[in-house]
Amino acid sequence: MGLFTGLPETKAAPTASVAGADGHRTRMRNRLLTAGSDSLADHEVLEMTLFLALPRRDTKPVARALLTRFRSFAGCISATPQELREIEGLGDAGVAALKTIQAAALRLMRAELIDQPVLNSWQRLMDYLTAVLAREKVEHFRVLYLDTRNRLIADEGQGRGTVNMTPVYPREIVRRALELNATALILVHNHPSGDPTPSAQDITMTRAIHAAAQPLSVMVHDHVIIGNGRWVSFRKEGLL
Repeated sequence: MGLFTGLPETKAAPTASVAGADGHRTRMRNRLLTAGSDSLADHEVLEMTLFLALPRRDTKPVARALLTRFRSFAGCISATPQELREIEGLGDAGVAALKTIQAAALRLMRAELIDQPVLNSWQRLMDYLTAVLAREKVEHFRVLYLDTRNRLIADEGQGRGTVNMTPVYPREIVRRALELNATALILVHNHPSGDPTPSAQDITMTRAIHAAAQPLSVMVHDHVIIGNGRWVSFRKEGLL
């Protein structure tokens, strides 16, 4: 049994390190709310993101380690969960927080394209596709389904492959177009090597999809290959 002293119980004062971290977080939060997001450096945005997931941890060293490894804010949120778990102190909660930020950013970019004539917003479309695919370590194949006014109906992943190949099934792509009442397609995939130059297999696959779509009055507008900071349009290159 403890000794009763008659004095009110007091809580231990926080350590200097905890108090300092709390003050730092409060200052960053106030700066964000009063001066806007441009007032924060990349490492500070990472810190704020992480302290929501890791409230009892000083997130500044973790943010610094992320930027040292992945070089930029975009590189941090685009890294794979396996790569992120290699950062000391991050853990699954921190990994999930970063991937949530990536998902939110991509959804915001996609929302600006939905129901818009994408052929009139080409650079915005390329920015979105670059954000989705440029940092992927294996090939991903996506199809953009468009209506009669070339507005984006859906953006769907059709396959995920290896570092240099993705299985693609033309009949499945056309069948999905009919389900969505789409009248046109834009094919998209990435080259993890960073070089978006079309391969012979890319050209053959594109022609197979075009041949399957044409009899059903579904047009293949383009096939875009995303590389590292570059992209190639089959239509602009005269390949379609």
